[in-house]
Formats: sequence, structure tokens, C-alpha cells
Amino acid sequence: MIAIDLGSNTLRVLEYDCPTGAQISEYEKIVKTADGLAQSSMINSKAVQRVISALLEAQEQIDFSSSVIRAVTTEAVRRAVNSEEVLYQIEKETGVFFDVISGEEEARLTLLAVKQRLSRLQYNSDSFVLIDIGCGSTELIFHYENETVTKSFPVGIVTIAQTHETLENIERILPREMAEIQTFCHEIYGSKGKVNAFVATAGTPTTVAA
Repeated sequence: MIAIDLGSNTLRVLEYDCPTGAQISEYEKIVKTADGLAQSSMINSKAVQRVISALLEAQEQIDFSSSVIRAVTTEAVRRAVNSEEVLYQIEKETGVFFDVISGEEEARLTLLAVKQRLSRLQYNSDSFVLIDIGCGSTELIFHYENETVTKSFPVGIVTIAQTHETLENIERILPREMAEIQTFCHEIYGSKGKVNAFVATAGTPTTVAA
């Protein structure tokens, strides 16, 4: 199958052999879907063209015709007032239909991927908190032995940066922007208890780690 993820900053395409679990090919390109979204509440025409160009380029490298395609998109398209128009134009020019998934579904899929990766790394923990810091949203996932609690917040790297522009402004407003996330964490820790590990994923934490 071919899996496609249109995020707020990056388009990723993965050709995958489900029976064997083998990765056949992949494609990734920064398309800046959320560029200007904070100011206009719309995905602009240049961003749409970048997505279309990237998909056409991916189709030159990967044969889309012989596989089942599962394409999803997340916060930028969830938030945009012109999302239906954007997705129609993308499908018309590339043949790829995107499902707009909820923040909760995004968190669920992220958790599956991280659990798979932790298993390959032979890292075992009966509880952890996973944070997925995206360009348009942040997902928090508290995973306990028999329970998982998730929540998505409309706080992203690109949208915060483009809304507040300077580092000084960001530092000033960050406590307010983070208040709901902190409250959620305190509530979960208070009712479910502490976790044994912290896991971060997406471009921001991996760049910091690198």
C-alpha cells in the first residue's frame, strides 16, 4: 500500500508491503501547508501548488497505480476555512483524495508508530507520555499499561511563529498558549499517576536531538 501524510509543513509518502512489514520506497518534501494560515485562516494558492507539485513528483518516483492509497491530512487542513476547495483541487490535479483526520485519530496513529519503534529499539516501559509537536498542532498522549488518554491542542511551531513573529513576542505569550496543555497534564497526573518515560516525536524534537 501507499501511505501519504500531508502535514502542516511536510508531505510524506511511504510505499509499504503490509504482509512483510517491508518499506519499499519513500518520498518527503517540505510544502509549508500552513504558511500564512495564522493570518488568513486559509491555505493559500502557493501552498496548494507546492502540495500538488510534490505529489506529482512523488508519482514520478513511486507507482501509485498498482497500490491501495491511504492519504490523510491534519491540523492545517482541519483549521482552514477553504479546506474543501483545497482538497478538491488537489484531487482534481493529482488523483489523490485526502481524508481530514481528527486530532484524536492523529494521536492514535502516532502512538501506534511510536510503540512500534520502541519495540524495535527494545525499549520497554509500562507507561510513558508522548508529545507530537507539529507545525499546526501538538498532540499529547498519556499511555498507561491498560489505558491511553489523548488530546490535541491547536498550538504549532509555524502557527505560533507566524502569529507572534519575534522570539520576544513568543516568549511573552507562551505561558498563555501553554496554559491549557499544562492544565491537562496536571489533571492526568493527578488522576492516573506519573509515567516512567517521556517520548517526543516530529521535526522539532528530532532536530533538537540531532
